[in-house]
Amino acid sequence: MSKPKRRKPSSRHRPATPGARRVAVLTVTVVLAVGICAAVILLRGGARRGTSAPRPSLASAEAPSAAIAVPATVGFRPLRGRWLRPDGGYILDLRDVDASGKIEAVYLNPRPIHVARAEATGDGATLQVFVELRAPGYPGSTYTLRYEPQRDQLEGSYFQAALQQRFAVVFVRMK
Repeated sequence: MSKPKRRKPSSRHRPATPGARRVAVLTVTVVLAVGICAAVILLRGGARRGTSAPRPSLASAEAPSAAIAVPATVGFRPLRGRWLRPDGGYILDLRDVDASGKIEAVYLNPRPIHVARAEATGDGATLQVFVELRAPGYPGSTYTLRYEPQRDQLEGSYFQAALQQRFAVVFVRMK
């Protein structure tokens, strides 16, 4: 008499129930979809203020070398806000301006472009903004703008460094 052959235990793990594999695949798919959506939102700068996600400051730590002191009565408060350049849809977000004129700024075209330096100056009632961009395609391009309170606009020029050309531009406040 021969011994009955013993089956080797399978090295493959099989789900206990027939639907368990579908549930596992569905779970992995949902987790990946949520992760991709979160990454897209963060890359587009869509993280809301007040969340735990840190917002990097894109403004440089350099102090303006030729800034003129602005009387405390004028201040830089009117410069804060999101400004739209209607001819191209570009957005200049001036988030904060301190007393020395240093601006925390973000420039979107439509994705964020690195702001190397942003500063405000003033002489009496005239407020001016200078923004320098440093990124591929923006090798030192600059905005030199003045605030026009009657129209609530920033007007001035854009220097496109790659082309070595200046353009007249206007930014309107986004409501």
